[in-house]
Amino acid sequence: MNDTVTLDRYILDTLMADLVEHDRRPSAFLVLLAIWSSGEGDRVALSYQDLAWKTGLSKRAAQMAVAHLAQRGLIEVTKTGPTDPPRYKPMTPWRRWQK
Repeated sequence: MNDTVTLDRYILDTLMADLVEHDRRPSAFLVLLAIWSSGEGDRVALSYQDLAWKTGLSKRAAQMAVAHLAQRGLIEVTKTGPTDPPRYKPMTPWRRWQK
């Protein structure tokens, strides 16, 4: 297991302030970091309980954070079956803007 996680600078320089200060959703920022680090920026399957455990949030707070991130287009959520954990893919719309 790799102990290093690579983040785009935009996540810390811009997105952190946007989610925490502007949206008043620090839980969404924590969930985004948990998803990103679990999959190294790629698609990853995590239950809400997994997200709660990784972030220290309640399961309900993790669910609300996922909904907010999906609404903002910062993650893509897919589910293959009713009992399967959701699969999350962090989206990087800022990469299109920085070209």
